[in-house]
Amino acid sequence: MKKLLYFSAVVTLAALPFATMAAQEMSDANTGQLRPAGTVSVSGAANLDDLQTKLGEKAKEEGAKGFVVNSASGENRMFGTATIYK
Repeated sequence: MKKLLYFSAVVTLAALPFATMAAQEMSDANTGQLRPAGTVSVSGAANLDDLQTKLGEKAKEEGAKGFVVNSASGENRMFGTATIYK
């Protein structure tokens, strides 16, 4: 459990510079007045950057303005989930 929590924190912190993503990755603290609108999940990503990009694209398809990564796992084929905000 600690490993997954640590990994999730790394994913969240690593994504901060990607402000021009399809939907902007956010932290729980800066969701502002946006409301949670569901979750998205992706699989088959080659690395963390690819996973974040795929989550951002899927969030944008759902009409989200931002997303927060909830979990990420895997080795060669990564998968993850994110909460979307509208």
